[in-house]
Amino acid sequence: MKLRIATFNLENFDDKPNEKPTLDERIALMRPQLLRLAADVICLQEVNGQEQAGQPRRLLALDKLLAGTEYAGFNRVSTMTGNQVYDERNLVILSRFEILEREQHKPEGEPLYRRITADPPDTNANLVTWERPILYAKLKLDATRTLHVLNLHLKSRIPTDIPGQTIGRFTWKSAAAFAEGAFISSMKRMGQAAQTRKIVDGLFNVTPEALLVVCGDFNAEAEDVPMLAIRGDVEETQNASLTGRVLVVCEKSVPMSSRFSLYHQGQGVMLDHILASRYLLAFYHGTEIHNELLHDESVLGASDKLYPESDHAPVVAEFELPN
Repeated sequence: MKLRIATFNLENFDDKPNEKPTLDERIALMRPQLLRLAADVICLQEVNGQEQAGQPRRLLALDKLLAGTEYAGFNRVSTMTGNQVYDERNLVILSRFEILEREQHKPEGEPLYRRITADPPDTNANLVTWERPILYAKLKLDATRTLHVLNLHLKSRIPTDIPGQTIGRFTWKSAAAFAEGAFISSMKRMGQAAQTRKIVDGLFNVTPEALLVVCGDFNAEAEDVPMLAIRGDVEETQNASLTGRVLVVCEKSVPMSSRFSLYHQGQGVMLDHILASRYLLAFYHGTEIHNELLHDESVLGASDKLYPESDHAPVVAEFELPN
């Protein structure tokens, strides 16, 4: 059984009136990217919801993107708030296989923190939380095998706002406030990573030899601390009994010169990952990063109007399971 698992950040995928680029312009470039993946399972990030009068908010823009493709008939789960999807940044799992279970993990274990550069300074510590949940699905591969899929989008590296310390959206009054904002963002990113690893360990507690993948936009490279936390390498835990619970970064088999999913300030960075359990890795064939047409999203003039496609490259890992 060939199994292709993909992850793709669609970058603020929406359908707003009078917005440039239009949804049709984006679909014209992004639908071929999805077709090229030829995936059996796709984890999507940054899928925005759309509203129609009298209806719960739905993923109507995504429906248009998938229309006419095989993916339109795939099983689907997404993040939800009440009986509707979120307005922005939904996570979506598309699956050729039956979805047996789904679960949405909301923030857990948020720390308390008192901001020291806020104007006026905080008098009490406040909860540091993150808005992005983690989406889990259990898929039925065949009569005897299941696949556990986690889809996540960790907090970006953009510093968290500090009251009274910004001029406009991205201009800071002081370097100290900028540094504290970056620190708070890193706390959020690490909080999500720790929560992800806790979910993974819970799955291994039930099924030690689980076929499991963690996919998404990690906003971190393979050797960054949030990734190390999720991977659980023995070099980090110093506990050989946890060897079977290590998650392996699939793109390590891709040459370094091609190992990037985002292009920023002249540098390719690998922020989108597929991590596989050791038991799934036994059937691993290789990873593709479709980054040939990536533009530098940080360069002056690199607007969405000029580049309607996502600024992230899709990533797909292929496995060959015995029949």
